[in-house]
Amino acid sequence: MKIIRHIGSLAFVLGLFSAVFVGMPWYVVVAEDPVLPWWLRAAFFCLLGGILVVLLTVALEQKRNRVSKTGTPTATADPSILLLNSATLPRRDISEILGLVQGHTVFAIWLGKDLSAIVRLIVGGELTEYTEMMGKARETATNRMIAQAAGKGAHAIINVRYMTTSVVGSAAELLVYGTAVKLGG
Repeated sequence: MKIIRHIGSLAFVLGLFSAVFVGMPWYVVVAEDPVLPWWLRAAFFCLLGGILVVLLTVALEQKRNRVSKTGTPTATADPSILLLNSATLPRRDISEILGLVQGHTVFAIWLGKDLSAIVRLIVGGELTEYTEMMGKARETATNRMIAQAAGKGAHAIINVRYMTTSVVGSAAELLVYGTAVKLGG
């Protein structure tokens, strides 16, 4: 089912971009008596060219990240650092407070997945596209916070908190923060 939905989303995106990047320019150039002055035609093609350049550079950047297997730039996290959302550790003493550590990321999903989520808003059900996006964002931000704490020589991060905000459209910002501490014997 997921593959069929993905094919439908891809067909939508291809149809949209074909209409915008082929259909509209064809009408502007071929129409017998377009009411568009030459300067508006030039502005139109500059607009489409700019969008196309941005899309191509983003696609190339994503392909390069996929090839190098880095995907989203994330720091390597130290698995030995303990994460807690409480202010104290049972049966452990905090020997030194190292200060605030944080991890931050902004994630978005591509238009095809966004379309699938919009349809699911109508028919109901879990928005798995956003669930996956936020899971990746949470993992990335947490790893960045842990790497920052490891750089300070921390044994644990206490009072861990997550915050999310909507940035634009289907993009979400995720911030995780806590207090890095060293533990006593």
